[in-house]
Amino acid sequence: MPGSLHVRNLEEDLIVRLKRRAALHGRSAEAEHREILRQALASEIEPSFSELAATLRAMTSGRQHTPAEVLMREGREQR
Repeated sequence: MPGSLHVRNLEEDLIVRLKRRAALHGRSAEAEHREILRQALASEIEPSFSELAATLRAMTSGRQHTPAEVLMREGREQR
């Protein structure tokens, strides 16, 4: 099921320009908004899992880490 996105606090001029652009393309303002987002994000490259994991490791380097088995044991003991 597609999600929804609500954009608030837009300048009136931006709304007018969006509606004008939508009319030129024969679309509703909502459809034009979707198309603008689609085009803007189409060229972005999604990082791979390995890249995301490397970023997370870099962000948390130097911090103390609790081994997963310790966390699991603590979770079982709390039940």
